[in-house]
Amino acid sequence: MKKQHFIILTLLLGFAIQAQTAGALTFTFTNPMHSTGNYETNGRYALAVWIETQSGTFIKTKIRYWGTKTNDHLGTWKTKATSNTTDAVTGSTSTNFAAKTITWDGKNVSGTVNGTLVADGAYRVCIQECWGHATATVTRYFNFTKGPTADVQTPAADANFTNISLNWQPTLDTPSTENLPQFTVFPNPSKGIFTINTKNDIKTIRVFNINGAVVYDETITEPAAIELNKTIDLSNVAPGAYIMELSNQYGTQTEKIMKE
Repeated sequence: MKKQHFIILTLLLGFAIQAQTAGALTFTFTNPMHSTGNYETNGRYALAVWIETQSGTFIKTKIRYWGTKTNDHLGTWKTKATSNTTDAVTGSTSTNFAAKTITWDGKNVSGTVNGTLVADGAYRVCIQECWGHATATVTRYFNFTKGPTADVQTPAADANFTNISLNWQPTLDTPSTENLPQFTVFPNPSKGIFTINTKNDIKTIRVFNINGAVVYDETITEPAAIELNKTIDLSNVAPGAYIMELSNQYGTQTEKIMKE
């Protein structure tokens, strides 16, 4: 009996570790102009903001400001991110001291074209600012938990960062699979002409190659009737494996197809 309990507990823990709750993080802060050590007289600074795990594994850059003469001033970020700026707001060294806001959709920079949803767990927002011709730098971390529970914080201000707010909000409303696109594709494999038999409403049809590029894209303007047969022509694409994606207002479903 104890062995069975151990197996069940292990499975439950494994499920929890692998949970991937969708959601959005909003993080706002202001970096005031420093009174000493400024670039020239206008307070110019280099800045990076990124997401990483609380153990230090890089996830995604959200802001990166530096110039051709200051691209060695953000050493912590550069080492962690290996200069990756996918989806980041970028620019030269800045004199903008207005409030800044980043959003994060819970995804990293690898996997699919839009990134892969990361596992739930302990993460942090990281800010590194550098000024005074690299004579002054500061890095600060803001911990939060990505998961099915909201995490809302107002971290304390300091001399470097003020007006700070952090808000992780999970997306828990998952549509019923009955409402997602239901369809079959035939013949599969095909020499290029595929027939799609839809079981419910369809809004878009897209086909991707193995590199994620769209090779077919159609918007259905009229409501799709139940048991509608729709033919698409992929005669002009190279033979190989493709992913067909059908979408409606509830989400998407995919099917692997083969072009002979």
